[in-house]
Amino acid sequence: MKKSEEPHDFVHLHVHTEYSLLDGACRIRDLVARAASLGMKSLAITDHGVMFGVIDFYKEAKKQGIKPIIGCEVYMAARGRFDKVSGPDTKSSHLILLAKNNEGYQNLMKLVSAGFTEGYYYRPRIDFELLEKHSEGLIALSACLSGDIPAALAAGNAELASRLTLKYKGIFGADFYLELQDAGIAEQKPINSGLIRLAQKHDVPLVVTNDVHYLERGDAKAQDVLMCIQTGKSVSDEGRMQMDTDELYLKSADEMSERFPGFAEAFANTVRIAEACNVEFEFGVTRLPKFGLPEGVGGDAYAYLRALCMAGLKERYAKAETEKIPPEALARMDYELSVIREMGYEDYFLIVWDFIRYARERGIPVGPGRGSAAGSIVSYSLGITNIDPLRYNLLFERFLNPERVTMPDIDIDFCYERRQEVIDYVIQKYGADHVAQIITFGTMAARAVIRDVGRALDIPYGDVDRVAKMIPFQIGVTIDKALELNAELAALYRENPVYKELIDMAKKLEGMPRHASTHAAGVLI
Repeated sequence: MKKSEEPHDFVHLHVHTEYSLLDGACRIRDLVARAASLGMKSLAITDHGVMFGVIDFYKEAKKQGIKPIIGCEVYMAARGRFDKVSGPDTKSSHLILLAKNNEGYQNLMKLVSAGFTEGYYYRPRIDFELLEKHSEGLIALSACLSGDIPAALAAGNAELASRLTLKYKGIFGADFYLELQDAGIAEQKPINSGLIRLAQKHDVPLVVTNDVHYLERGDAKAQDVLMCIQTGKSVSDEGRMQMDTDELYLKSADEMSERFPGFAEAFANTVRIAEACNVEFEFGVTRLPKFGLPEGVGGDAYAYLRALCMAGLKERYAKAETEKIPPEALARMDYELSVIREMGYEDYFLIVWDFIRYARERGIPVGPGRGSAAGSIVSYSLGITNIDPLRYNLLFERFLNPERVTMPDIDIDFCYERRQEVIDYVIQKYGADHVAQIITFGTMAARAVIRDVGRALDIPYGDVDRVAKMIPFQIGVTIDKALELNAELAALYRENPVYKELIDMAKKLEGMPRHASTHAAGVLI
């Protein structure tokens, strides 16, 4: 190949935000802004095994005029996703998948979900069976040194590398690429030579990529400290997981051209891939599940909802046989139901009524209802709330207003000891493949990040504790704010280089997600 005289257009197809220095909405914003400043028109997100950052990334990229490419660096199980035995030949490998279109995005979500629900063993893993089933609309790249093809080359097994190349090509056809990387890691150069030979031998296109975990070269140490915090290690621990380079930053096209002179076609392929990826998300459209009417019940969801409300009104307002439902209650109910029907929320109310009914019938304590839902006589008649909106003159329009279309927000409290029974009922009723609990992220607040960084840097506990206790107990306090409020802390920062390094490093990691867990009661149907 002839040496290129001009810098090439270049698209980063290998950017990680999850548990890297690019994690969190504000850092994603900085990432996209940095890409724009380097003249990039497209950028890909390829987190390891997850898609946590996709929506924030997509929105921010669109906002800043960068084309978002949605992807994932998936883990491939060595012997199938159901094999969960440890051993030297069971290490999972990496594979980059990028969505070309919305069908590809759907398939990518299916693969990532199956990695957790079927293949999880230390990591969410998929396998060739799943790839073959859900490959439509996806582009595949051979990944970094942890990809199975580079690993085979590193082990001197050229035959295995060829078999794997042909296998991926058989699944993805012209949408499979062999990746060339140079992040200052010695092993990459001989691997690149092997990949070039494979590309020529099997007529597979090459693509130049750059593995990105942080914005600038100077962030490498902070990334190292973050990895220590995540793995419970310190910087002095031998054999710990670490990145043996300071070049996993967002490089310019010029920097990449200097690393790969003569690879114009491989550079052009980054642009071709970016042009082929056109996923479009639709926001602001409400998609609600349907409530299955009981057998033998005629009519539609609205008719059933109205019948339940009528029965509930009678129970609430006309308990004696001779009593009649007050006209104002009937008029209020008819008005509310007309708004609910106009906004399309009949099924929503039936779903909420149903799982609250289930809980009460089984003696699971349920709260009386909080927030604006207490202003609805429909909620009151269904037993969703226990506060009479007519008696207390509560306004329905604070809850639902036809002039301001928003989802109903009903705050419900279940007994924490038996809450899972209600969740299990919802899963059983709507199907395990239609119900999921929401993820939640624990973040590193000011005091906590000081302690975490101190441990990772091997700073004596007493010194770290002294600094941490100088952070005021205030909601939302930051390290910068603490430096303004506490003169003693500011003096330590100015005068002591150990404390300065501790605080500077903590500021870089402050607010970042520390761990992921399952939300106690956030359930999506």
